[in-house]
Amino acid sequence: MSDTIVKTGTTTVALTTEEGVLLGTDRRASLGGRFVTNKNTQKIQQIHPTAALTMAGGVGDLQAFIRTLRAEASLYETRRDTPIDMAALSTLAGNLLRNGPYRAGQPTLGGVDATGPHVYDLDPAGGVMEAEYVASGSGMQLAYGVLEREYESGLPIGDARRVAADAIESATQRDTASGNGMTIATVTADGVEIHAYDEYTEVAA
Repeated sequence: MSDTIVKTGTTTVALTTEEGVLLGTDRRASLGGRFVTNKNTQKIQQIHPTAALTMAGGVGDLQAFIRTLRAEASLYETRRDTPIDMAALSTLAGNLLRNGPYRAGQPTLGGVDATGPHVYDLDPAGGVMEAEYVASGSGMQLAYGVLEREYESGLPIGDARRVAADAIESATQRDTASGNGMTIATVTADGVEIHAYDEYTEVAA
């Protein structure tokens, strides 16, 4: 999996569904929202067999944060001989952000454990808040407008994918730092599937 992460400016969303979690991002990397540096950036990274992160911020910091989070989650499981649950994984992520030197923007963690699907909004100071849906990045206000209108608790996977795509598409219409298609990740108890789409219609079809 590529470790390429957005530099500055983005739109990310995450929402819980009946069976798992849907995460979505645009694919544009930009400098200050004014110059497009990459049109095919993957901003979702799998960090556990049943969990993934949406990311925005400094490239080097995010790569280091992801590597450390993956390693610490693996170490947790080895020491306890049990899978890490989402509450523990989110706490671990928050502790790394609070104590580490990471300029990680506003990551969102989504995953599934024995208690069901979970989405956590993380802030750079290490705050962790669980929510049914979250949007972040420079296009978050536009994305939240769609999520507030279209999201319902317990959506089927297919309907949740459409809502995530609608939110990203809405942001790319007005936010100059977001665009160039989208990436959608589906997280269930069976694993993480990440797909890139050049056009909104490919997801909505």
